[in-house]
Amino acid sequence: MIRPAIALLAASALSIPAHTLAAAEIEIEANGPVVELNVFESVSVAPDIATIGAGVTSEAPTATAALQQNSAEMTKVIARIKALGVAEKDIQTTGINLNAMYDYNQETQRQVFRGYQVSNRVSVTLRKIEDTGRVLDALVAAGANDLNGPSFSIENDDAAKDSARKRAFERAQAQAKAYADMLGYDDAKVLAIAENIEARGPMPQMAESRMNAAKADAPPPVQPGMVSTGISITIKYELVKDASSAAE
Repeated sequence: MIRPAIALLAASALSIPAHTLAAAEIEIEANGPVVELNVFESVSVAPDIATIGAGVTSEAPTATAALQQNSAEMTKVIARIKALGVAEKDIQTTGINLNAMYDYNQETQRQVFRGYQVSNRVSVTLRKIEDTGRVLDALVAAGANDLNGPSFSIENDDAAKDSARKRAFERAQAQAKAYADMLGYDDAKVLAIAENIEARGPMPQMAESRMNAAKADAPPPVQPGMVSTGISITIKYELVKDASSAAE
Protein backbone atom coordinates (compact mmCIF):
# COMPACT_ATOMS: atom_id res chain seq x y z
CA MET A 1 0.00 0.00 0.00
CA ILE A 2 1.34 3.48 -0.87
CA ARG A 3 1.14 6.07 1.89
CA PRO A 4 1.41 9.81 1.07
CA ALA A 5 3.79 11.96 3.10
CA ILE A 6 4.40 15.71 3.12
CA ALA A 7 7.94 17.04 2.71
CA LEU A 8 8.93 20.53 3.78
CA LEU A 9 12.01 22.24 2.45
CA ALA A 10 14.68 22.41 5.18
CA ALA A 11 14.86 26.01 6.35
CA SER A 12 14.97 28.17 9.44
CA ALA A 13 11.46 28.68 10.76
CA LEU A 14 12.58 32.04 12.12
CA SER A 15 13.39 33.47 8.70
CA ILE A 16 10.74 32.01 6.38
CA PRO A 17 7.13 33.27 6.61
CA ALA A 18 4.32 30.76 7.09
CA HIS A 19 2.88 31.39 3.64
CA THR A 20 6.26 30.57 2.06
CA LEU A 21 6.42 27.26 3.91
CA ALA A 22 2.91 26.42 2.78
CA ALA A 23 3.84 27.15 -0.80
CA ALA A 24 6.88 24.88 -0.51
CA GLU A 25 4.86 21.78 0.43
CA ILE A 26 5.10 18.92 -2.02
CA GLU A 27 3.56 15.49 -1.88
CA ILE A 28 5.81 12.44 -1.94
CA GLU A 29 5.05 8.74 -1.77
CA ALA A 30 6.22 6.18 0.75
CA ASN A 31 5.71 2.41 0.50
CA GLY A 32 6.62 1.64 4.10
CA PRO A 33 5.56 3.11 7.43
CA VAL A 34 6.50 6.77 7.96
CA VAL A 35 8.04 7.89 11.25
CA GLU A 36 8.30 11.58 12.16
CA LEU A 37 10.88 12.57 14.79
CA ASN A 38 11.42 15.90 16.55
CA VAL A 39 14.91 16.29 17.98
CA PHE A 40 16.51 19.21 19.80
CA GLU A 41 20.21 19.61 20.58
CA SER A 42 22.08 22.54 22.11
CA VAL A 43 25.75 23.38 22.49
CA SER A 44 27.27 25.51 25.26
CA VAL A 45 30.19 27.79 24.42
CA ALA A 46 32.09 30.62 26.06
CA PRO A 47 30.58 34.03 25.21
CA ASP A 48 32.60 36.71 23.45
CA ILE A 49 30.23 39.69 23.79
CA ALA A 50 28.78 41.43 26.84
CA THR A 51 25.89 43.90 26.59
CA ILE A 52 25.12 46.44 29.30
CA GLY A 53 22.60 49.23 29.67
CA ALA A 54 23.81 52.59 31.00
CA GLY A 55 21.90 55.77 31.64
CA VAL A 56 21.26 58.87 33.69
CA THR A 57 18.06 59.85 35.47
CA SER A 58 17.73 63.54 36.43
CA GLU A 59 15.11 65.57 38.32
CA ALA A 60 14.40 69.34 38.22
CA PRO A 61 11.52 71.76 38.89
CA THR A 62 10.92 72.38 35.16
CA ALA A 63 10.96 70.14 32.10
CA THR A 64 13.57 72.35 30.39
CA ALA A 65 15.90 72.28 33.39
CA ALA A 66 15.50 68.52 33.80
CA LEU A 67 16.29 67.88 30.13
CA GLN A 68 19.29 70.24 30.10
CA GLN A 69 20.73 68.71 33.26
CA ASN A 70 20.19 65.18 31.97
CA SER A 71 21.71 65.96 28.58
CA ALA A 72 24.84 67.39 30.18
CA GLU A 73 25.28 64.34 32.44
CA MET A 74 24.56 61.84 29.66
CA THR A 75 27.07 63.55 27.36
CA LYS A 76 29.74 62.87 30.00
CA VAL A 77 28.70 59.22 30.28
CA ILE A 78 28.79 58.67 26.49
CA ALA A 79 32.17 60.41 26.28
CA ARG A 80 33.47 58.06 28.98
CA ILE A 81 32.14 55.03 27.10
CA LYS A 82 33.99 56.12 23.96
CA ALA A 83 37.16 56.86 25.98
CA LEU A 84 37.09 53.23 27.14
CA GLY A 85 37.54 52.14 23.52
CA VAL A 86 33.94 51.30 22.63
CA ALA A 87 33.17 51.99 18.96
CA GLU A 88 30.32 54.28 17.86
CA LYS A 89 28.48 51.37 16.26
CA ASP A 90 28.39 49.57 19.62
CA ILE A 91 26.59 52.42 21.42
CA GLN A 92 22.85 52.78 20.77
CA THR A 93 20.29 55.01 22.47
CA THR A 94 17.43 52.85 23.74
CA GLY A 95 15.16 55.49 25.24
CA ILE A 96 14.73 59.09 26.36
CA ASN A 97 11.81 59.72 28.72
CA LEU A 98 10.36 62.87 30.29
CA ASN A 99 7.73 62.50 33.02
CA ALA A 100 6.04 64.80 35.51
CA MET A 101 6.43 63.76 39.15
CA TYR A 102 3.75 63.93 41.82
CA ASP A 103 3.55 63.21 45.54
CA TYR A 104 0.33 62.18 47.26
CA ASN A 105 -0.69 64.41 50.13
CA GLN A 106 -2.41 62.28 52.76
CA GLU A 107 -4.04 65.29 54.46
CA THR A 108 -5.58 66.83 51.37
CA GLN A 109 -5.82 63.49 49.54
CA ARG A 110 -4.59 65.17 46.39
CA GLN A 111 -1.64 64.76 44.02
CA VAL A 112 0.98 67.48 44.51
CA PHE A 113 3.23 68.33 41.57
CA ARG A 114 6.93 68.27 42.49
CA GLY A 115 8.80 68.59 39.19
CA TYR A 116 10.01 66.61 36.20
CA GLN A 117 12.16 63.53 35.71
CA VAL A 118 14.19 62.81 32.59
CA SER A 119 16.00 59.55 31.82
CA ASN A 120 18.31 58.72 28.92
CA ARG A 121 19.69 55.22 28.39
CA VAL A 122 22.05 53.55 25.94
CA SER A 123 22.86 49.93 25.16
CA VAL A 124 26.59 49.24 25.05
CA THR A 125 28.21 46.23 23.38
CA LEU A 126 31.55 45.22 24.87
CA ARG A 127 33.79 43.03 22.74
CA LYS A 128 36.34 42.53 25.51
CA ILE A 129 34.15 40.90 28.13
CA GLU A 130 37.00 40.73 30.60
CA ASP A 131 36.68 44.54 30.87
CA THR A 132 32.97 44.45 31.84
CA GLY A 133 33.49 45.10 35.56
CA ARG A 134 35.95 47.92 34.89
CA VAL A 135 33.57 49.54 32.39
CA LEU A 136 30.63 49.42 34.83
CA ASP A 137 32.78 51.00 37.52
CA ALA A 138 33.98 53.75 35.15
CA LEU A 139 30.43 54.56 34.03
CA VAL A 140 29.25 55.04 37.60
CA ALA A 141 32.23 57.33 38.21
CA ALA A 142 31.25 59.30 35.06
CA GLY A 143 27.74 59.94 36.40
CA ALA A 144 25.64 56.97 35.26
CA ASN A 145 23.03 56.18 37.93
CA ASP A 146 21.01 53.60 36.01
CA LEU A 147 22.87 50.44 34.98
CA ASN A 148 21.65 46.99 34.09
CA GLY A 149 23.20 43.82 32.74
CA PRO A 150 25.49 42.41 31.65
CA SER A 151 24.00 39.85 29.30
CA PHE A 152 26.35 37.56 27.41
CA SER A 153 26.17 36.21 23.87
CA ILE A 154 28.20 34.96 20.91
CA GLU A 155 28.81 37.24 17.95
CA ASN A 156 29.02 34.36 15.46
CA ASP A 157 27.47 31.09 16.61
CA ASP A 158 27.50 29.35 13.20
CA ALA A 159 30.09 26.77 14.32
CA ALA A 160 28.13 26.01 17.50
CA LYS A 161 24.90 25.61 15.50
CA ASP A 162 26.66 23.31 13.03
CA SER A 163 27.77 21.13 15.94
CA ALA A 164 24.24 21.09 17.42
CA ARG A 165 22.78 20.24 13.97
CA LYS A 166 25.17 17.31 13.54
CA ARG A 167 24.33 15.95 17.00
CA ALA A 168 20.59 16.34 16.39
CA PHE A 169 20.77 14.50 13.07
CA GLU A 170 22.85 11.66 14.53
CA ARG A 171 20.37 11.21 17.37
CA ALA A 172 17.43 11.23 14.94
CA GLN A 173 19.18 8.61 12.78
CA ALA A 174 19.72 6.37 15.79
CA GLN A 175 16.09 6.71 16.87
CA ALA A 176 14.79 5.98 13.37
CA LYS A 177 17.01 2.88 13.12
CA ALA A 178 15.69 1.71 16.49
CA TYR A 179 12.11 1.99 15.18
CA ALA A 180 13.07 0.04 12.07
CA ASP A 181 14.60 -2.75 14.19
CA MET A 182 11.58 -2.94 16.49
CA LEU A 183 9.15 -3.18 13.56
CA GLY A 184 11.15 -5.68 11.53
CA TYR A 185 12.54 -3.33 8.88
CA ASP A 186 16.14 -3.08 7.71
CA ASP A 187 16.69 0.66 7.56
CA ALA A 188 15.10 4.12 7.66
CA LYS A 189 15.19 6.41 4.61
CA VAL A 190 14.96 10.20 5.04
CA LEU A 191 11.91 11.70 3.34
CA ALA A 192 11.99 15.28 4.60
CA ILE A 193 13.80 17.55 7.05
CA ALA A 194 12.59 20.79 8.63
CA GLU A 195 14.82 22.91 10.85
CA ASN A 196 14.08 25.48 13.53
CA ILE A 197 16.97 27.59 14.77
CA GLU A 198 16.68 28.66 18.38
CA ALA A 199 16.78 32.44 18.65
CA ARG A 200 19.44 34.15 20.73
CA GLY A 201 17.41 35.31 23.68
CA PRO A 202 18.24 35.64 27.36
CA MET A 203 20.52 32.78 28.35
CA PRO A 204 20.30 30.85 31.63
CA GLN A 205 23.78 32.13 32.50
CA MET A 206 22.86 35.78 31.95
CA ALA A 207 23.86 38.06 34.83
CA GLU A 208 21.44 40.79 35.86
CA SER A 209 22.31 43.59 38.25
CA ARG A 210 21.23 47.06 39.26
CA MET A 211 23.72 49.57 40.63
CA ASN A 212 23.20 52.87 42.38
CA ALA A 213 25.27 55.98 41.84
CA ALA A 214 27.75 55.26 44.65
CA LYS A 215 31.14 54.26 43.26
CA ALA A 216 32.38 50.90 44.52
CA ASP A 217 35.87 50.52 46.02
CA ALA A 218 36.65 47.93 43.33
CA PRO A 219 35.06 47.00 40.00
CA PRO A 220 32.09 44.64 40.43
CA PRO A 221 33.03 40.99 39.85
CA VAL A 222 31.65 39.59 36.58
CA GLN A 223 31.48 35.89 35.67
CA PRO A 224 30.57 35.31 32.00
CA GLY A 225 29.89 31.58 32.41
CA MET A 226 28.65 29.80 29.28
CA VAL A 227 25.87 30.50 26.79
CA SER A 228 23.96 28.03 24.67
CA THR A 229 22.66 27.88 21.13
CA GLY A 230 20.50 25.14 19.68
CA ILE A 231 18.87 23.50 16.69
CA SER A 232 15.53 21.71 16.54
CA ILE A 233 14.94 19.41 13.58
CA THR A 234 11.91 17.47 12.40
CA ILE A 235 12.74 14.50 10.18
CA LYS A 236 10.34 12.13 8.41
CA TYR A 237 11.66 8.65 7.70
CA GLU A 238 10.27 5.81 5.65
CA LEU A 239 11.02 2.39 7.16
CA VAL A 240 12.32 0.16 4.37
CA LYS A 241 13.48 -3.40 3.73
CA ASP A 242 16.57 -4.13 1.67
CA ALA A 243 16.28 -5.81 -1.74
CA SER A 244 17.13 -9.31 -0.49
CA SER A 245 14.56 -9.14 2.30
CA ALA A 246 11.89 -7.81 -0.05
CA ALA A 247 12.49 -10.68 -2.50
CA GLU A 248 11.88 -13.38 0.14
